[in-house]
Amino acid sequence: MQRRDFLKGLAVTGAAAGVGGLGPLVGKGFAAKKLENIGECKSVKVTCVSETSWFDSPRMLQDIKDGGGAMVSMYDIPWTQSNIGGYVALIEVEQLDGSKHVIQLDTGWHQDWTDYVLDKSGLTALLSSKKVDALVMSHEHEDHYWALRSTLKRYQNIPMVIPNTFYPEGKAMLKGKYKNDKAHVWNDIPHTGELVEVSGDKIYKMYPGVAVKMFDIPIMLKTRGEQALFFNVKDKGVVSVTGCCHMGLLTMLSWAARNIEGYKPYGCYGGLHIAAFENWDPKFDDIIKGAKKIGLQKMGCNHCTGWIWAQKAKDEGLPIVLGTQKYKEYKKTPTTGPGAKENVYLRNGDTITF
Repeated sequence: MQRRDFLKGLAVTGAAAGVGGLGPLVGKGFAAKKLENIGECKSVKVTCVSETSWFDSPRMLQDIKDGGGAMVSMYDIPWTQSNIGGYVALIEVEQLDGSKHVIQLDTGWHQDWTDYVLDKSGLTALLSSKKVDALVMSHEHEDHYWALRSTLKRYQNIPMVIPNTFYPEGKAMLKGKYKNDKAHVWNDIPHTGELVEVSGDKIYKMYPGVAVKMFDIPIMLKTRGEQALFFNVKDKGVVSVTGCCHMGLLTMLSWAARNIEGYKPYGCYGGLHIAAFENWDPKFDDIIKGAKKIGLQKMGCNHCTGWIWAQKAKDEGLPIVLGTQKYKEYKKTPTTGPGAKENVYLRNGDTITF
């Protein structure tokens, strides 16, 4: 499979799914539709535990090509272990009464790297003392899920929220009964806590002002379905937090506008899967135009967003929150970004508050 063909495949299953436009946010019959009242919260703080799922994009692409291309199962690819890290975010929600909820989003990929970032971020202490209220899995992709063991060995009965579209391999991981030497993935610690599986036809309300929506879509490398978290911040508006946003940024925001009662755009955080491997397509300009029309006040992006898109979005006036230099303190750093005119990523150790 040629790199050009692979990148075309990414466009089909990634952010380009939302390029077709939002359509009218409020159209005929919209007022009569029963909307979801998810309540309100006071604030949301997101800490980037790790956005470096891989450190060198060409190496990542070559692994996929050598494994058979973007349509093969991720469980059949012999990944280069020295290149992998993982995606994990820590979300702290303050309720209107001052109480707080702590949510972990995703569990990383390489277990050694994940152990390292959990310790460095303070998440290890929170997990070990059972102060994390829930673990939400955005989707089954290797870089978001395969270091599940690193979390479970710290908090085996942590409540979990997953898409109901996990494949048998992913379910076996949950049971602590999976080992795959070819792909270098394994877990022998069964999850013993509450498990909520979210379907695409419902919204799961976790806490006041906090809800999960599962978008039932096909994704590359034999993965199906991705969840996004939505937070309704009082007097501010709705914030979305994603792992990869394979459903498309505009698709996700349009869904929120059409389905959340009292929707007002405010912010987003996460991987946005636009130009994920720094490949540019003119349709990515349309995503910038669409996002500007929506009127977000804060955008924190990283991971699979594509540095090239984040920089152009910032230059075109989107409210991209700049990162710090904290990521340079980590024992391993990515190849993209250094030398750029500004840090358009929220990288390892950075935070954003909504």
